[in-house]
Amino acid sequence: MKLQKLCYYSYGYHLAWEDRRLFDEHFEAWANGPVSPQLYAKHRGRFELSSEDVPCNPDALDHGERESINLVLQGLETFTAHELSAMTHREPPWKEARRRSGAEPLERSNERLRDDEIAEFFIDLTTRDSEDE
Repeated sequence: MKLQKLCYYSYGYHLAWEDRRLFDEHFEAWANGPVSPQLYAKHRGRFELSSEDVPCNPDALDHGERESINLVLQGLETFTAHELSAMTHREPPWKEARRRSGAEPLERSNERLRDDEIAEFFIDLTTRDSEDE
């Protein structure tokens, strides 16, 4: 679950900072927060992953992509999976997708989170963060 949420936050902040998607996969409003079904399928049933379980090629990322991911990891790596999930439950992109689907708490939903709503939320976050500094 933590990998899912870190990917979601990397995706959202990258949309805000770079005005482009970080990857092609989409997120759905599952009961425990935003989930990429494609990523979930790769690690279904696993409760712990090591770096060897997540094949990657950092050289395939451009500078902006690496920077977005690194900043998110630096800022959120100390949060647990449950803390990150709880954070997403308070945020408009997931809440709006759940509302559109009519899903009750803990009920399944495959409603997609909309990129425009994700971008708007993360742009607002980054704007607030820069004003607070």
